[in-house]
Amino acid sequence: MNLTAKTVVVIAIGAALYGIGGLPMFGVPVFANTTLKPAMAVLALFSVLFGPIVGFLVGFIGHWVTDLFAGWGVWFTWVLGSGIVGIVIGIFPKVTGGRLELGEFNSKDFAIFVVLALIGNVVGYGCSAFLDTVLYAEPFAKVFTQLCIIAAGNTILIAIVGYFILKSVAKRNQQSRNLTEE
Repeated sequence: MNLTAKTVVVIAIGAALYGIGGLPMFGVPVFANTTLKPAMAVLALFSVLFGPIVGFLVGFIGHWVTDLFAGWGVWFTWVLGSGIVGIVIGIFPKVTGGRLELGEFNSKDFAIFVVLALIGNVVGYGCSAFLDTVLYAEPFAKVFTQLCIIAAGNTILIAIVGYFILKSVAKRNQQSRNLTEE
């Protein structure tokens, strides 16, 4: 894979926004070292706009930054989970045929976006929970509770914030298309 300078800059900006926005002071603590964070919308946006590889790197690096600065140490299992979330949401343009880039974002596209967010959170953080039980001997009940809370909470948060952002992106793209068609 060949990363262009633009792609590297996009990854750096996305990871910084996700990493800093993921700090506990910007989120709502809900369980042991588990925080619902608006930064998940940043991960979703970068994943949708730039694809699964950028999504993975924004999630992975950004979560690592969060863990470094949050003070509880880096949990690579959950860092990996954020990367997986980015991959899954990043397939949105392929699944929708790139309609967002054409200035379209209908209710079917929104449903696909929410389903991808849910699948990404369940698979990504499901891997995290599984690896925590295997590698760190974390109690299954604890990590399963974390998984359920995070998958549901993140999906709702991504759906609400993402809807407005992606509607705006579609509108901007439609306006840009209209300018170039004339």
